[in-house]
Amino acid sequence: MRAVLVVNPKATTTSERSRDVLVRALRSQVDLSVRYTRRRGHATDLAREAAQEGVDLVVTLGGDGTVNEVVNGLMTADPPTIRTGGSPAERLPALATVPGGSTNVFARALGLPREWADGTSMILEGLRLGRSRTIGLGRADDRYFTFCAGFGLDAAVIHRVEQARRRGRVSSPSLYFRSTLSHYFLGSHRRHPTISLERPGEPAEGELATVIIQNTAPWTYLGDREVNPNPEASFDLGLDVMALRQLRVASTTRTVTQFLSRHPDPRGKQVLRLHDLEEFTLVSARPQAFQLDGDYLGERHKVRFTSVSGALRVIC
Repeated sequence: MRAVLVVNPKATTTSERSRDVLVRALRSQVDLSVRYTRRRGHATDLAREAAQEGVDLVVTLGGDGTVNEVVNGLMTADPPTIRTGGSPAERLPALATVPGGSTNVFARALGLPREWADGTSMILEGLRLGRSRTIGLGRADDRYFTFCAGFGLDAAVIHRVEQARRRGRVSSPSLYFRSTLSHYFLGSHRRHPTISLERPGEPAEGELATVIIQNTAPWTYLGDREVNPNPEASFDLGLDVMALRQLRVASTTRTVTQFLSRHPDPRGKQVLRLHDLEEFTLVSARPQAFQLDGDYLGERHKVRFTSVSGALRVIC
């Protein structure tokens, strides 16, 4: 089996020594080539090249941003003709994800342990046993995502966190909490919601303040605790949506408390939840912060979302 390991050398929870241990472990089972990312977006190019070379497996070592880039490289590759048969997922290399970031939502949603060493052991076992599953992805305009997207408040918070990390701050739940409070009270237009959700053949849902989209559950983690605005979201179904019509202090606090609970089921007059959607579009009169898989991608007036079923094979 030919494999490529795509390494983000800035991964927050690994060292050069641990990367060497990982490489030796993988080489005990596969014919491995190691490639390092040098800039944002480089993992997309490396994964696309690997797929076009006809490798059987692409392994990532990094956080959710690295995984997202690799997935986009695989999904936009033109595999060699030897892979033209079977389903679209079978024509692409399989994906294995070694958790190396601060949160690793995608890897943990697949059932992998939080620590890279334990995750590596499980991946090696999956390779020995031929254990894999095919998952669906989300797509926002022309870019794929694995577990979540955001339009509004959560994306603006991610932007603030990314700015803080560039100034040397360490990613932590407390940093996200402070960034959320700061944006909520000082940076948001929370009293004037302008987002509309449009679906084919359905009336539009207007005057939404912020929208969370999930391709699986959980949405994210606070340490070991799952955060679940859409607890029924699944890699095997379409996309789930939770939107808030208003960002009033009392109702927003109540909703956040609901999806932080052990049995989340967010409800209320200000909550809109939609399950298993194949296609929808978010439109806003005012540009909104936009994120995919925890990476801030700027501001948008409009984003079209689609669910892509049976898109990718993953080692689990």
